[in-house]
Amino acid sequence: MPKNLVIVESPAKAKTIEKFLGKDFTVKSSFGHIRDLTKKGMGIDLESFTPSYEVSPEKTKVVSDLRAAAKSADMVWLASDEDREGEAIAWHLEEVLKLKPEKTKRIVFHEITKNAILKAIDNPRDVDRNLVNAQQARRVLDRIVGFEMSPVLWKKIKSGLSAGRVQSVALRLVVEREKEIREFTSISTFKVAAQFLTSTKDLLPAKYKTEFSQLTEAKNFLEACQNANFSITDIQKKPSVRQPSAPFTTSTLQQEASQRLGYGVSTTMRLAQSLYEEGFITYMRTDSVNLSQEALTHAESFITSNFGGQYSRKKQYVGKSANAQEAHEAIRPTDFTLKTVPNAVLNPLYQLIYKRTIASQMTPAQLEKTKVEISASEIQDVFEAEGEILLLDGFLKVYGYGGDEKSMDVLLPPIQNGENLNYVKITAQERFSRPPARYTEAGLVKKLEDLGIGRPSTYAPTIQTIQNRGYVSKDEVAPNTRKVETIVLEDGKISQSEEQESYGGDKNKFVPTDIGVVVTDFLTTNFSEILDYGFTARVEQEFDDIASGHGNWQEMLDGFYKKFHPKIKTVEEHADRATGERLLGIDPKSGKNVITRISRFGPVVQIGDGEGEEKPLYASLRTGQNMASLTLEEALDLFKLPFDLNPVDSLPVSVGVGRFGPYVKWGENYISVPKGEDPLDINQKRAEELIQDKKIADAPISSYKGDPITKGSGRFGPFIKYKDIFINVPKKYDFENLSQSDITELVEAKLEKEANRFIQQWEKEKIAVENGRWGPFIRFGKKMVKLPRKEDGEKYESEELKTVSLETVRGWLKEAGELTDKPEAKKASVKKASAKKPVGKKPATKKPIVKKTAVKNIPSKPKTSR
Repeated sequence: MPKNLVIVESPAKAKTIEKFLGKDFTVKSSFGHIRDLTKKGMGIDLESFTPSYEVSPEKTKVVSDLRAAAKSADMVWLASDEDREGEAIAWHLEEVLKLKPEKTKRIVFHEITKNAILKAIDNPRDVDRNLVNAQQARRVLDRIVGFEMSPVLWKKIKSGLSAGRVQSVALRLVVEREKEIREFTSISTFKVAAQFLTSTKDLLPAKYKTEFSQLTEAKNFLEACQNANFSITDIQKKPSVRQPSAPFTTSTLQQEASQRLGYGVSTTMRLAQSLYEEGFITYMRTDSVNLSQEALTHAESFITSNFGGQYSRKKQYVGKSANAQEAHEAIRPTDFTLKTVPNAVLNPLYQLIYKRTIASQMTPAQLEKTKVEISASEIQDVFEAEGEILLLDGFLKVYGYGGDEKSMDVLLPPIQNGENLNYVKITAQERFSRPPARYTEAGLVKKLEDLGIGRPSTYAPTIQTIQNRGYVSKDEVAPNTRKVETIVLEDGKISQSEEQESYGGDKNKFVPTDIGVVVTDFLTTNFSEILDYGFTARVEQEFDDIASGHGNWQEMLDGFYKKFHPKIKTVEEHADRATGERLLGIDPKSGKNVITRISRFGPVVQIGDGEGEEKPLYASLRTGQNMASLTLEEALDLFKLPFDLNPVDSLPVSVGVGRFGPYVKWGENYISVPKGEDPLDINQKRAEELIQDKKIADAPISSYKGDPITKGSGRFGPFIKYKDIFINVPKKYDFENLSQSDITELVEAKLEKEANRFIQQWEKEKIAVENGRWGPFIRFGKKMVKLPRKEDGEKYESEELKTVSLETVRGWLKEAGELTDKPEAKKASVKKASAKKPVGKKPATKKPIVKKTAVKNIPSKPKTSR
């Protein structure tokens, strides 16, 4: 049995480290945290702020294995990551496994290489309780905020919502940016550009320095230019230097990967994690731009041997963060001679890190900028032409500039001071000022970092959380159009034209949802301090102080909670419900108010206020619509759907809007309306065209054992259909040209998989025990329910589950809270609103509120998040 046990948090990391250590070492993984705050209740003693931890059920076997391995080892080496989260993992392992101090050592390293691992073993230390306490402070504070604020949102807005100390501030940034865009008033000006002809018959492009606010001013200017005599009145040449950027931190890597590779923040971190665990790069959660002396020496040697000494410039960068404590070095390659990695998925990100690191140690780029002024006696200001020549590429030889690694030269033709020029074409075009841009994922990370909110380990989870909660989306924003005036002077004549310009459209950028806006408005009104950017940054500073040993974490939490908890009580008792209600106008048919608001089913339009006997009409907003910009006309159009058309082939036809967008329903078939097509414009002819297209698409392409095979494309990609079974078609098949052998192979593979899917099935009760990707589970209706473990902590095997009775499975469902012996109260059925059938209930806000002294039962664990 090996004398030494090394425990890391990742199996991939364990596999890499094991290569470097001899037979006296065994390396095991804890698979992340082995315990967390208890799930029942808050899990925190609010008198002493002592957290209550429990080992999660799925980690019972892991803990059992690690405890046995630790017991038989002479020495246990805790080798989790070097940040606060990693330090906490090491401490939890020490506590749960009951490791003896004399048999336990903590080792840290920021790269997984043989030298780094052996050096760490030669320099062990104890678990740093300051780092652990900083992590505990963050975890406890975030649990308190989420646990106490989330129920307030359930009560005042709608159930299922969540709040978090960092997530709510990130959401506020997105909401405020969207409000800036909506309130922005665009101003138009006319900008003038010209093409001049030099004495050598070369074209010289230039721009007029003055802009005109009126069309008449621009036209008068071009009239003045008609007979003007232009000449070059000044030529200035100045040297310019472009400096390389510092090596990557977590946030700058996320930003650059977004700009150059199009990666989202989560994708970047997942790939970087793999690169780190496979030993290709240093630790990827860091806010330091520092490079070790060893790295600086290796970079210098590589640059000198590959590009020459004139390209090398050793430099140590200084970061903006005074508390760069997440790690001690920037993200860099572990081996400067390794230009690519063998994994094609990881290689693009590795290349980015590799080139950025090398470029940071290279000389600046040397440029020469030329500015030319062109004047005429008939005009007041001057035209300017600019050129740029790259004299020495320096770091650009490796890294390029702005994502473009091609030549940067903007060459000007041969010219002389005093040279006369002839205009070829002068154009005055209307241009509109633009609102601030919406945030991309990387842009939001940069803003959070600039404000001092969050740390490298929290950026990606925060951004993922606000998306998962449905507070923001990255749906495409359709552009608007506007008229643009253009005046052209050419061949001595002035012409004027009008064109259409698209504006305001966006893709892959954060747009707050209606519920996101209502939640933010409610929180900023009632919890202004928690949502304050400065407060959140100060809390991060306090965590940093605790990590460096200059603060008491429980005292810090006590000071926070004494102010926070009374505010919760005040808001619960006195704050009004928040619905984001907005009056759109009057319904011309009924004379009733038309409003839009948040209901318990999401954003809706409502006709009528529920006063009197007649109930209001409700309609849900369509995809792409929002409460802030919805017009009365658009709102009333929602009540026109669904509508019926004439039957086709004796089957009823209707047009409506569903969860996945507008559709034509033909019998039991739902046919998606093409993107950009308004369902209200669909008439009988168009519906029949879509139905015919559906018939062609659904026509059998083959058969299997006498039954037809059809094909189509759905939400999850291309598929073929056999009987009632949908079979996804992987990319390795040519979907447009599937052969009979392809079809047979796909169908038989699916049938074999389906045959092995069910371990037991009770169709009448809609209960089944199935084999899943991660092991057996219970399917109850459409829900997937986790199986409990056996008494010894082991998981059930498929063979054991073949003899389990229905009553046993029902018992498991009851324990999981999915099944109850009590008869369920009948839920009021909600019919789709239409102009013909008024449905709905009076708004909850109109009912008198009766205060109760009893405490209302709420779920034991609200959603919490950083």
